[in-house]
Amino acid sequence: MPMAADETDATVYQVVVNDEEQYSIWPAYKALPAGWRLEGKSGPKAECLAHIESVWTDMRPLSLRRSMAR
Repeated sequence: MPMAADETDATVYQVVVNDEEQYSIWPAYKALPAGWRLEGKSGPKAECLAHIESVWTDMRPLSLRRSMAR
């Protein structure tokens, strides 16, 4: 049985966040795209995604959260 792509992926990923506090992962060997900054966590894809799941508890963009808090 062939391995799933995630099981053979040796890429180191970084957790990134934008100004709207939306999270994603990005390969560590690539330059960050405009508008994104490092969050601090890096490692295998599954670990980075698990980290995002634990810290990104409100999926609404920051601007929406701010406007609703008024």
